[in-house]
Amino acid sequence: MTTGVRRRMGVEERRQQLIGVALDLFSRRSPDDVSIDEIAAAAGISRPLVYHYFPGKLSLYEAALKRASDDLAERFIEPQEGPLGARLLRVMRRYFDFVDQHGPGFSALMRGGPAVGSTNTNALIDGVRQAAYLQILAHLRIDRPPARLELVVRSWISLAESTALIWLDGRRIPRAELEAQLVHDFAALAAVSAAYDPEMADLLRHMLAEEPAEGPFTDLIGRLVSLAS
Repeated sequence: MTTGVRRRMGVEERRQQLIGVALDLFSRRSPDDVSIDEIAAAAGISRPLVYHYFPGKLSLYEAALKRASDDLAERFIEPQEGPLGARLLRVMRRYFDFVDQHGPGFSALMRGGPAVGSTNTNALIDGVRQAAYLQILAHLRIDRPPARLELVVRSWISLAESTALIWLDGRRIPRAELEAQLVHDFAALAAVSAAYDPEMADLLRHMLAEEPAEGPFTDLIGRLVSLAS
C-alpha cells in the first residue's frame, strides 16, 4: 500500500491504486469505519482528488468489492485432474486463504456492508456464487445438472459462506479442520441426495470410485464407520 507519497499517475492507474488502497483498508476494518480521508492519506493524495476519480465512498467501495469478488471467484478454479476430494480440498484452502486475509472485507462482501440493498453489490455476490457453481459442475463433468445436483452444489456453496462467516467470529475451530469438514459436507450432501435419487447415486459411486485410500471422502467414510461401530 502506498503511504503519503505523491506522484503523477494516469487516470486508470490512479483508479486502480485507490481501489487497492481501499480494499486493503476494508480488509482490515469494517468499511463503515474507513473514511475517505484515510483512503486519500494512504494513497498520498488529497480528499478532493479521490472524489475526482470516484463520486463517493459507495462507488469506491463497490469497485473494491468487484476486485475482491473477482479474486474470490478465481479461488474456485482448479485443474480438473485427480480425485474430486483432493481438488475440493485445495479449493477450500484457497477460499479460506482469502477469508483469512480479508476478514472484514469478506464479511462486507457476503453481508452487503454499507451497500446493503445495492443492485451492484448483490450482483457481485451472485456472480461469485455462480462462478463457484459452474466450477463445481465442471469438476463433475456435468453440463446440465439435474435438480437434485443443483440443490446439492448450491447448498454446499451457501454452507461454505456461512461457515467462513461464523469462523471469522472468534476463529474458535482450527481452520484446517473446517476446510476438511466442508469437503466432507459436500460428500455428505451428495450421499443424502443419492438415497433419494438413482442419478445422484450413480454420481456418488463415480466420485467414490476415483477416491484413493488417503482421500478426504475415504476419510469421511472411515469416520462414519468408526462412529457406527
